[in-house]
Amino acid sequence: MTLEEISQFKLELSSELDALLSYWATTVRDVEYKGFFGEINSSGTIDKKATRGVVLNTRILWAFAAGYNRTQKEEYKQIAEEQFIYIIENFWDSENEGVIWEIDCDGNPVNTRKQAYAQGFAIYGFSEFYRATGNELSLDLSIKLYNILQDKFWDKEHLGYIEALQKDWSIIQDMRLSDKDLNVPKSMNTHLHILEPYTNLYRVWSDGSLKNSIQDLISIFQNIIVDKDTGHFNLFFGQNWKSKSKTISYGHDIEGAWLLHEAAIEINEPKVIESIKKTSLRLVDITCNEGMGQDGSIFNESEEGIIDKDKHWWVQAEGLVGLIDAYEISGDATYFYKAVKLWAYIKTYIRDIKEGEWYWRVDIENKPILSEYKIGFWKCPYHNSRALIELLNRLDKIEEVRL
Repeated sequence: MTLEEISQFKLELSSELDALLSYWATTVRDVEYKGFFGEINSSGTIDKKATRGVVLNTRILWAFAAGYNRTQKEEYKQIAEEQFIYIIENFWDSENEGVIWEIDCDGNPVNTRKQAYAQGFAIYGFSEFYRATGNELSLDLSIKLYNILQDKFWDKEHLGYIEALQKDWSIIQDMRLSDKDLNVPKSMNTHLHILEPYTNLYRVWSDGSLKNSIQDLISIFQNIIVDKDTGHFNLFFGQNWKSKSKTISYGHDIEGAWLLHEAAIEINEPKVIESIKKTSLRLVDITCNEGMGQDGSIFNESEEGIIDKDKHWWVQAEGLVGLIDAYEISGDATYFYKAVKLWAYIKTYIRDIKEGEWYWRVDIENKPILSEYKIGFWKCPYHNSRALIELLNRLDKIEEVRL
């Protein structure tokens, strides 16, 4: 690719990052009740009384802290500071510690369960906020949550992390992360989103035990979660890691490809890095070969050989990073141009030009599914803003090498 192509790509990505964070800073912020609204439908109607989830809120914290770290815009830092306080005041369990799952718009607890996934995203938001501000409490809470995950959720016999516990850390029967998930004690998704915050925390707290935990997670992915025959991630597991599902998630495959590589680089273990490079490239290649349309978009998933060809916003976002990461690993410009093509698809079909932000998903004919909310419990500024920030940071380095 040429320097002109890289420059144009960066210009468009930077503009979209500003548009996304501006949308959240203006349209989604709740001036009356503080924090951010819990739900906005596809036509832009706000449900001011919708409940609010900790995952959405910690992802918002991460997005504005990371946005500040990329742009140095004081507005983003101020919003991150307000959001940090909001999370502490509304989601932190002062009695048992850790973060609860859900509150109402007034801040009253609605669901006090403790998901391992949620503790992970709190670490992700808090550690990024520490990177942005140097706030010592955010680092202290990140470390505290790391210790909670290791003490309460880590399975010492079979390894890995169980999905959920009650507010007081006692056993819970329904461990599901969402209604779409299987009720099993372990999942790929939770492990991926514990690896991710551990990696971010390691950037600011290079503790030996944390490094060991990251290595344990990488090993679990390479030896258990990645299917040796298909190369895809297995998604749901019993306590002893017996697979419980044959579903293929193309979005998680390509997201996991770059998150695994990122983790290996961060702990700086050369043998691990070289091994992960092979795993990552295989995950990206399989996604491109099996789950990518001729227009460059990435399908949702496959179940028993039947492909769901809807295109979800988060899958497209993670595809961008996975493809550029594959280019950085291999030096093969084919991956770079696949990312450019995917970005063209996102601009044309996934972005909501009229109302702002990105549609949740479009169908096989690229028509938006308007029954899906625009903002909600699982629809956040994290996947798309992170993809834009990751690409901008990576393109900076690619550009430097070429100059």
